[in-house]
Amino acid sequence: MIFDEPLLNRICFVSMKKLVALVLLILFYKFTYSQGNYEIQVYESPTMAKNYTMIEMHSNITLNGSTMLQQGSLPTNGVEHETIEITHGFTDWFETGFYFFNSIANDGRTAYVGSHIRPRVMLPEKYHFPVGLSLSLEVGYQKRRFSPDDWTFEIRPIIDKKVNKWYFDFNPVFDKSFHGVNETYGYDFSPNVKVSYDVTKVWAAGIEYYGEIGEINNVFPYSQQGQNLFVALDADFAPDWEFNIGYGIALNNTTDNEILKCILGWSFSNKKKKAVK
Repeated sequence: MIFDEPLLNRICFVSMKKLVALVLLILFYKFTYSQGNYEIQVYESPTMAKNYTMIEMHSNITLNGSTMLQQGSLPTNGVEHETIEITHGFTDWFETGFYFFNSIANDGRTAYVGSHIRPRVMLPEKYHFPVGLSLSLEVGYQKRRFSPDDWTFEIRPIIDKKVNKWYFDFNPVFDKSFHGVNETYGYDFSPNVKVSYDVTKVWAAGIEYYGEIGEINNVFPYSQQGQNLFVALDADFAPDWEFNIGYGIALNNTTDNEILKCILGWSFSNKKKKAVK
């Protein structure tokens, strides 16, 4: 059978728009419970191009959740999280991102939750290193009624590699609380892993893993670790757009049981065009 590739791409683009509309509709009419899941993403190593800005909406729905206070935070059942992320590329290897976390739910749980700032540097491609490398640092504040720790810090190395149609990505994340329930503890190890395969030139299907293992020198027993596994789809339907959707389950009983997530982003150039004489 001979495929018309331009036609196939147009069909994928139309399907993509319908899928985005469906996801947004679900996000407006269903609620989640996840208080910590404001951004569920395994970072890729490239930074934003110089003079470009990306605006992203992270929308997360958890389909099963708690109904009681947890470490002083509000119950999480029936909460929707909408996070706005704005990232600007200052050089070809340095960017800074800003996050604005929001919660939507009944019983006084609709609120602006807090903000983080995230500078990131990457190893430029001109060095031809065999894998992509970058380093992200993130610090910020969240209200205590939405998080057991209000001031936190994250160190996120990023290592990725594209091999033909396969993509491999590893983020060995280290988290630290500076104020809150967990401030007396050291850095927690939270590995993130992604493996995907290009099904077509537009769509890639894969799995994403998010773990919370415990302190560096004090690994928790498996029953106390956070373990979430997602099946996910990524779409490359236009150079300036980003789309990711995923469905995740908990591998044990310490984290959110079912989560639906969606990331929709758009980038644009801030560089002024020279007038044509």
